[in-house]
Amino acid sequence: METNSHFATNVYYDRTFDCDAAKILPGEYYYTAKDMLIVTVLGSCVSACIRDRVKGLGGMNHFMLPDGGDSGNPVSASMRYGTYAMEVLINDLLKAGARREHLEAKVFGGGAVLRGFSAMNVGERNAAFVINFLKTERIPVLAEDLNDIYPRKVYFFPRTGKVLVKKLMQTHNDTLAKRELDYASRLKVTPVSGAVDLF
Repeated sequence: METNSHFATNVYYDRTFDCDAAKILPGEYYYTAKDMLIVTVLGSCVSACIRDRVKGLGGMNHFMLPDGGDSGNPVSASMRYGTYAMEVLINDLLKAGARREHLEAKVFGGGAVLRGFSAMNVGERNAAFVINFLKTERIPVLAEDLNDIYPRKVYFFPRTGKVLVKKLMQTHNDTLAKRELDYASRLKVTPVSGAVDLF
């Protein structure tokens, strides 16, 4: 079965924070019960940092809604993709021992950073989706840093729930834009499968 959310495999030692870290790219997610860090860089994509506040088990995803046109329709292909990206993380957390009633979230991203994406309001659509999804699932959102025009680097410590966000003011580097555009173009052709600052 082809899935659109992949478990991140890029784990390295982060010297700045003196701990192991997992780096996630667009379309990836990661969760852990270990005392480590999950890091990503967001442009118009969004990430939900979700954890079990009792067990200190948590994870983060990184996704965007494909341009499905009919974004108001909850059963559109675009919405199903976002739902899948959220459910795959939540289901893995529950399988690893998290309790649904102990889950809490912090959400980031959805910036208007990609030229050519602004007409579709991709970032805003992603941000609105993640907030609505968590409200529907009754998972409290403790903090958010959404929309605006800046890319963000997000550092999530699932054990404590702490999140550090660094706004990237100058993006001379086109890597982020290229990565998100590549990801967006892959989303259009991949069919959805499967049922599923200091903050």
